[in-house]
Amino acid sequence: MTTSLNIADLWRRLKDRKDQKARDQIINHYAYLVKITAGRVVTSLPPNLERDDLVSAGVMGLIKAVDQFDTGRQVKFETYAIALIRGAILEMLREEDWVPRSVRDNVKSLERTYYQLELRMGRPATEEEVAEEMGMTTDDLQKILVNTSRANILSLDDMLIGGGGDGGERLHLTDVLQDENSNVVSEVEAAAIKSTLTVGIDRLPERERLVIALYYYEGLTFKEIGKVLTVSESRVYQLHTQAVLRLRGYLQRDSVLFTG
Repeated sequence: MTTSLNIADLWRRLKDRKDQKARDQIINHYAYLVKITAGRVVTSLPPNLERDDLVSAGVMGLIKAVDQFDTGRQVKFETYAIALIRGAILEMLREEDWVPRSVRDNVKSLERTYYQLELRMGRPATEEEVAEEMGMTTDDLQKILVNTSRANILSLDDMLIGGGGDGGERLHLTDVLQDENSNVVSEVEAAAIKSTLTVGIDRLPERERLVIALYYYEGLTFKEIGKVLTVSESRVYQLHTQAVLRLRGYLQRDSVLFTG
């Protein structure tokens, strides 16, 4: 594997001289991130997809990350690349649209319930309160949370702002990380969303906040997070799903929850 010193030299050659050989070497050096990320994003494949499909999409995300990465920013390339790789894989899965309508309906209902309860109570709702509001048992709610998370339709790498088919503006977590120096308006918008997202994460219950940090910023798997929190992997799925549902509610509606 290329040494850290050589990698730094390769980045200089790519950014300063547009050296395509250096570009290829950087992509090869970080190719392992694609396999790791694909395994973390999708734990069980739908019947119409192969693991190679995920890898192909992930490679495109890696190439995009190499081409867009700004070596002058205080962001580790691995963190940046994983975000774009994961985003590319999720985009491919969305285009396949293999998630049952019932699961998507559950997502909308859960998101609405979490948001409305928090608006009403002025604090994040507990699982017991959400289950009661939806007329189900806590066990039933937890099963839905696990199934929803494993379906991979809820992620901070997925769309945060805008609608899928309404022609509205779309923003992904990867957009917030991208270098937008050539577009001042985009950079200001990304900074505003990043700030709002940070406020939203701070409002999450402690364990949900920790899951978000460990998964998206430290790159741990749900299984590894379970060991850190001393809970089951399924419980981490539940905590992740609840956290993303709350954040989607914050970001897709008005800012009233951030001003209380």
